Amino acid sequence: MKRYWQVLKLFWSTAIAAELEYRLNFAISAFTSVANLGGSIFGLFLFYQNGYTFQGWSWQEALIVLGFFTLLQGFAATFLAPNLNKIVEQIEKGTLDFVLLKPISSQFWLSTRILSPWGFPDLLFGIILIIYAGSQLKLTSSGYFISLIPLSFGFVILYSLWFLLGATSIWFVKIYNVTEVLRGLLEAGRYPIAAYPAIYRFFFTFVVPVAFLTTIPAEAVLGRIQVAWLVGSGLLALALLIFSTMFWRFALRFYTSASS
Repeated sequence: MKRYWQVLKLFWSTAIAAELEYRLNFAISAFTSVANLGGSIFGLFLFYQNGYTFQGWSWQEALIVLGFFTLLQGFAATFLAPNLNKIVEQIEKGTLDFVLLKPISSQFWLSTRILSPWGFPDLLFGIILIIYAGSQLKLTSSGYFISLIPLSFGFVILYSLWFLLGATSIWFVKIYNVTEVLRGLLEAGRYPIAAYPAIYRFFFTFVVPVAFLTTIPAEAVLGRIQVAWLVGSGLLALALLIFSTMFWRFALRFYTSASS
């Protein structure tokens, strides 16, 4: 574990140093994040302006869900998307050979090699929005700490889904359209799962687990999460993580390398 931690620090320090050569990009990214968040809040406001509420969710509570969605967007932009794009590039160019020869887990290398600071604004704005809405609801600090548990599970679930898509590039190479479909489905996490009809709630809970990414952490902050959902979130995260590892090993059997 110590060796992996040292490698991780080396990866991230070099990645940030390289990215900060283009500091204007950070200002552009921050402006884009503010614009996206403003658009999301305005879209949510359109639902609530005439007294309409999602079943069981007040305006401030819905803002907390949006905050978690923004937080997960930042996580994906910082850790997931840059590395997924590199997986595709390495398979296209055949440089995955060199990764597989390294004395370290190829999944770890491919998942953590790049860190993009351009997702930091979303991470920051997501936290600010959650704290602001929580202060309006006078939530206790214990709720925030409890929400870290399902939020961590949400990170693992999101990572596993992204890496599963990345692994399919061994067969299909060009998977950008598939990632856009996933990104579009995850957009449903902007709103509480109660905002959707029953059939969509089933789909976004048991098929594409969007509810586990935003609604369940929000319920944990609000102090009304059921233990069964918390345990289910943990089991789903563990199952998807294990499956992503097994699927990657299976996919590698079909990798023919650049020299074959």
